[in-house]
Amino acid sequence: MGTLYLVRHGQASFGADDYDVLSELGTRQAVRLGEYFRHKGITFDAALTGTLQRQINTFAGICEGMGTQPQATQWPGLNEYDSTAVIATIHPHKLEKPTSPEMYRSHFRLLRDGLKQWMDGVVSPKGMPDYSGFVNGVTSALDHVRKSYTGNVLLVSSGGPIATAVGHVLGTSPETTIELNLRIRNSSVTEFAFTPKRHMLVTYNTLPHLDAPEHAEWVTYA
Repeated sequence: MGTLYLVRHGQASFGADDYDVLSELGTRQAVRLGEYFRHKGITFDAALTGTLQRQINTFAGICEGMGTQPQATQWPGLNEYDSTAVIATIHPHKLEKPTSPEMYRSHFRLLRDGLKQWMDGVVSPKGMPDYSGFVNGVTSALDHVRKSYTGNVLLVSSGGPIATAVGHVLGTSPETTIELNLRIRNSSVTEFAFTPKRHMLVTYNTLPHLDAPEHAEWVTYA
């Protein structure tokens, strides 16, 4: 039986012109996770990432912390959905950069509503596959892991694909998958045990590398 470690990227640049860039804290989160893996003696037979920079750079940070060279298969099906395109389907006007708690809450209310309509097939965000295509991209990576490996595998992705993977394994409703997505923390670890036949959830959204009091302010969501 193998173990698949699904890691969400470190803190990115929410509200900036280019979200797909790790913040300084996001890089530190990734390196700290690699240090944790090294301390626990966890090594990986293989690694997969999406093709987004925040995912690739998070993997590089993990490798830095582990003291290993970055070597991973890039899997486009692990890329995040385009949240701007999702929101635009129900709010066609450009959103202002969020600068207050209420603006942040409004952003995520719109995202939740847009995701639900996309999942239900009501809207088609520009440049994105339909929801079944998105799910197929995620599950293709899971199938590849089951069929190809028997040890520890690292998968670095984003909140949407990881929540989708958990929802797929547990058979949750789209509404539950959305809530899983919106609660997932940066650099968090989700574990699946796997056999050639199936994946089984072991942990979700954990931060063992940030448990110490000195890392309390390193816990982020965006």
